[in-house]
Amino acid sequence: MGDTYAFSPNISEGEAYRVWVEEPHETYVALEEGDDRILGTYYIKPNQPTLGAHVCNCGYVVATTARGRGIATAMCIHSQQEAKQLGFIAMQFNLVVSTNISAIRLWQKLGFEIIGTLPKAFRHSAVGFVDALVMYKTLQ
Repeated sequence: MGDTYAFSPNISEGEAYRVWVEEPHETYVALEEGDDRILGTYYIKPNQPTLGAHVCNCGYVVATTARGRGIATAMCIHSQQEAKQLGFIAMQFNLVVSTNISAIRLWQKLGFEIIGTLPKAFRHSAVGFVDALVMYKTLQ
């Protein structure tokens, strides 16, 4: 953390659990076959309450040791299928850090469009204030 997520790198385990597991509508975990090591996780939740609850928001984390294995791709594809099953009609990523080029390319490859730029909306741990992108995809 500190270069792709808005959560503090010093977030407590309890607070991380509350934000990642208790608040979302659903939380999923990708496990290594055979030994159940955690490869990644993602959540799905309504992006907004009531009248905006038909659009979901997801957050993804891939273990450092699992990067480059297609885990993020698989989780994003799975999340879109699950979101449709849960009745969401679109998916929105609210804060894609502009320096996270691999994520931006992946989301675009999977059909997400950049619909807005938030100037200097993220305080990057190494380079200071950078832009964040809002990305969106219709699921139906």
